[in-house]
Amino acid sequence: MEPTHEDLKSMQTLLAHQKLSERAKTFKEFSSTQSFSYMRKIVSKTDREVSVEDPITGKIQQMLMFASNNYLGLATHPKISEYVKACMDKYGVGIGGPPLLNGYLKLTEELEDRLASFKSKPSAMVFSSGFLANLAVVSGVASGDDVVIFDQLSHASLFDALKLTKSPHQVFPHNDMISLERLLEKYQSIGKRNIYVCVEGVYSMDGDISPLPQIVSLCKTYGALLILDDAHGAGVLGENGKGTASHFNVEDEIDIEMGTFSKVFATCGGYIASSEDIINYLRFNSRQYIFSASIPPVVMATVLGGLKILEDEPWLRISLGENMKYAIEKLGNFEFCAKPEGGIVTLRIPEGMNIRAASYLLHHKNIFINPIEFPAVPLHHERFRISFMSHHTKEDIDKLATALEEVWNDSKAFIF
Repeated sequence: MEPTHEDLKSMQTLLAHQKLSERAKTFKEFSSTQSFSYMRKIVSKTDREVSVEDPITGKIQQMLMFASNNYLGLATHPKISEYVKACMDKYGVGIGGPPLLNGYLKLTEELEDRLASFKSKPSAMVFSSGFLANLAVVSGVASGDDVVIFDQLSHASLFDALKLTKSPHQVFPHNDMISLERLLEKYQSIGKRNIYVCVEGVYSMDGDISPLPQIVSLCKTYGALLILDDAHGAGVLGENGKGTASHFNVEDEIDIEMGTFSKVFATCGGYIASSEDIINYLRFNSRQYIFSASIPPVVMATVLGGLKILEDEPWLRISLGENMKYAIEKLGNFEFCAKPEGGIVTLRIPEGMNIRAASYLLHHKNIFINPIEFPAVPLHHERFRISFMSHHTKEDIDKLATALEEVWNDSKAFIF
């Protein structure tokens, strides 16, 4: 008897569930080992020190946090907490709709105006996440006749954005201005089209910054539009933390800038800042904006409070810079992946080191840092990424350096 169409569908569904179960089992086995150091359960506020539940014993241990993008400590700033509480009393905790329908508050307008001013742009719009904001930029502005040229170390969200557009795209080696110019020259000579160059201010997996003055000059020469992702630069670099473009004094030369609230503002959401024409176009043409719920009032209040702190308490950025300088000196015997220029230091692991074993050892020295593996970085390019905060102490950094030296010299960090 031949199987029916419904029988075949049932068999396919069963096979699909079996494959998913096998993958889930593999992950469960992986995550139950003592070398697993992802998704660690934090049971306290995110500060320079956090309470972490040990996944094996269930005990709580105090750890120095060197893995958070909470660069200026805004996640626990008392003035921001007060502002958020007042906002909750007025607006509640949520909106329940997308911005074009019922999700646009007076508070939303206030935040977008402040962000536009912060980024020295005529207009801005906010998204539910930085990932969505980055998806919206390229997929929203680039048409099939345009070309997108981007740095090879761009964030995963840009790679996903390129899948949503029919525009051809070309990658250039990280911060390689000769290769960038060759591509600009090539595509300038092919018909009439818009050329978009996409770079980041501070690159999250290496910790270095874009040579924006050179990139701006090349874009001007070849008539390209420059899109800047300043997720890790905002709040850290530039006048009053305005970001990487401000750091280089090229704010007026950036055509479109995007960022996220998940770094220095220590919350969630994202934004795009540009001309009024581009922002208005995206409001009615970006699927990521039209079909996503608005960020809640408490998030808007958190960011507005953070922008005020950036203006009123410049010593937070100064303290972060001093900590970075001290850390670079203390970690001078280690191999950096790139010159640290923001709030991130990335360390290459020695040949033969098992990064998971090393991470486990650091965990039990009460040092919380991020092991970075494929696919976040290419195969065989694992590294430790260390994020610093303005309120780390020199003693904290000394403990970090000592722990790293001990692990680098521990044979157990080289056992597979």
